[in-house]
Amino acid sequence: MPILKWIRYGAWAGVVLIAFVSAALMLGWWQVDGPGRSLAGRAAVQGVPAIGGPFTLVDHTGRSVTDADYRGKPMAVFFGFTHCPEVCPTTLVQMANLTGKIGAAADRLQILLITVDPERDTPEQLALYLQSFDPRVVGLTGSREQVDAALAAYKAYAKKIPTESGYTMDHSASVYLMKADGSFRTMIDYHEEEASALEKVRMVLR
Repeated sequence: MPILKWIRYGAWAGVVLIAFVSAALMLGWWQVDGPGRSLAGRAAVQGVPAIGGPFTLVDHTGRSVTDADYRGKPMAVFFGFTHCPEVCPTTLVQMANLTGKIGAAADRLQILLITVDPERDTPEQLALYLQSFDPRVVGLTGSREQVDAALAAYKAYAKKIPTESGYTMDHSASVYLMKADGSFRTMIDYHEEEASALEKVRMVLR
């Protein structure tokens, strides 16, 4: 019967789609982009999602930079802000622990912290904040428009949340691991186990 035939085809299509998504998650193609926010839902069902792209920002020394300045080295890109109470310092400490376990090979990894709060995070503020972390981390800021362009390129999320004392920022909590040519490789989720995160960093350094 035609109806049963179409039901059968639909069931097989569902099986194939589930298998594809499961493989993608295992390989690190798709990851959770902050609590409850999945890049898979925004990505095309074909191949790796288009993450990353051109940006023009200012580093924590006051130098104007673009994505091309970091080409040739794998990158770990993280969006955060200096007034972040937990996620940002935890992530920066985690990255220091991971690179410490890898050793000298990790010197090839460029770690970038792109602020989602450029109104408060001036180059001077970023420089002061980063004194507490791995000296290899570069802080990046810019105008609101420049930061928003970087967020859009990386399919990242940020939103200002009013508080009694002013405001805080809700933002993506994943670390984007980019290959030396600037293309996306995989992500480290905020709650990912260390062994898995360590293997992903080693993978992007190969």
